[in-house]
Amino acid sequence: MTQKLAGKVALVSGSGRGIGREIALKLASEGARVVINDLDAAPAEQTVADIVARDGQAVACVGSVTEVDFGDKFVKTALDAFGGVDIIVNNAGYTWDNVVQKMSDEQWEAMLAVHLTAPFRILRAASGFIRDAAKREAEAGTPVFRKVVNISSTSGVYGNAGQANYAAAKAGINGLTKAMAKEWGRYKVNVNSVAFGLIMTRLTEAAADADAKIDIAGQQIKVGVNPQVLKNAEALIPLGRGGTPEEAAGAVYMFCIPESNYVSGQVLVCGGGRP
Repeated sequence: MTQKLAGKVALVSGSGRGIGREIALKLASEGARVVINDLDAAPAEQTVADIVARDGQAVACVGSVTEVDFGDKFVKTALDAFGGVDIIVNNAGYTWDNVVQKMSDEQWEAMLAVHLTAPFRILRAASGFIRDAAKREAEAGTPVFRKVVNISSTSGVYGNAGQANYAAAKAGINGLTKAMAKEWGRYKVNVNSVAFGLIMTRLTEAAADADAKIDIAGQQIKVGVNPQVLKNAEALIPLGRGGTPEEAAGAVYMFCIPESNYVSGQVLVCGGGRP
């Protein structure tokens, strides 16, 4: 079977769990060598182990994408382990919701940091390699298309009550996508966004425990959705349900393969038909 990403090197942030993990597994199944990232070592190493067990290649780069030097560390890991960068998927993130009158500066800034500033820093860190590689390839007459897929949300496309911070950051990543598509087109880099609707992960599944939380940099962030709210949301989706992480990964994969070489600066909504 032909592997469409054979020989490619992919960086996927937030890929120890959930959607990011499925993206990494999908890219690896098509031949990509993958740099896995997570806040915690255990899930990152588990994803690496699962890829290796399937005859793939992967290494871990553990840490928070919001650290000032993370972008440099992430790109260096790819160059040291695999000698290049071909695909960057800016996936890491979470939500920290509140209505605007109750939203703290910390909540606002946290969403901008993880969903917008971190992807910017990763792309900036990769720019030197991409520029130099594209120049060498052009001179040799062997052009190579590279891919950036930024993860957005329907909240960033249409807005969502209680998510002014998250919606603003995800709208920002769409703006960054369109700007970078113009800047990096000369380097044969396709830059696109995938805006997810309701995808069923630990952050969006029905909350059996109303007080369920995850720890993000010392902050206890509430996760899960009220079961009735979730039921109502699914009823509005033309396909009748939330998406799976595997389906979400499929939307990202479409922007990583050669068939998308003439598609750039686009925002694809992966939401089961709901605008």
